[in-house]
Amino acid sequence: MVGTRDIRTNQQDISCDVCGRTLLRGERAEPFLAGGSRRQVCELCTARAQQEGWIRESGADELTLRSSRHEGRGRIVDRLRARRERAREVSDAQSAQELAETGAHFDSAPGRASDTARPEVPRSPRQVRAVPTNAELKMQRALEVFNASDHVRTVGGVARSLGAPAVSVRPLAERPSVVTITVMWELSWYRFEVDLSDEGSGVRREAQGAELGELADDEHVVNAAADERGGLHLAAPAA
Repeated sequence: MVGTRDIRTNQQDISCDVCGRTLLRGERAEPFLAGGSRRQVCELCTARAQQEGWIRESGADELTLRSSRHEGRGRIVDRLRARRERAREVSDAQSAQELAETGAHFDSAPGRASDTARPEVPRSPRQVRAVPTNAELKMQRALEVFNASDHVRTVGGVARSLGAPAVSVRPLAERPSVVTITVMWELSWYRFEVDLSDEGSGVRREAQGAELGELADDEHVVNAAADERGGLHLAAPAA
């Protein structure tokens, strides 16, 4: 009498988090990030997952940063200094305007406004909206998590002393669910990490330093900015 034998495989049953179906042998599930955790999605449901706002964990990370050219380390310092100079120029211009409004006299006669100046015709608003790439979705979500954390106060406090920082936000190719945020001043920098597959663990301060030369080259590509309270936001796309 021939006995029967159970055939067991090492393959673990995987269910699609969209349709609930158990995947067949040979089917592949693609990991997505949603609700602060990792979700498994079958090939039939990837379009529906994207429509729901879920973010692909890996692949198709077209990281189209606002600056297409590499920015050297020295240029970050130059931009921070130039930002301070522009702030001084704006302050001087406002002071001159206040003097003019109070009737103060100047040595040179003020220029006459042209009588034939034509009013500017308002331009019709552009209706074209860029579709965010997968990398941009990750960066946007990471900044939302950051702005809900106590680290906003850290950035805001340092900014009150050192001025507005330059900010670089980028997904990590070697760790697809992790987004790194580097906040830089001329005399200081902080690096934070957000794991979109485990948002409950919060924002982690990964490192800090005092020399911009300590940072990797790609961290010098600025694509975000800080507001007055320390919240971070992606830079607007170039027109």
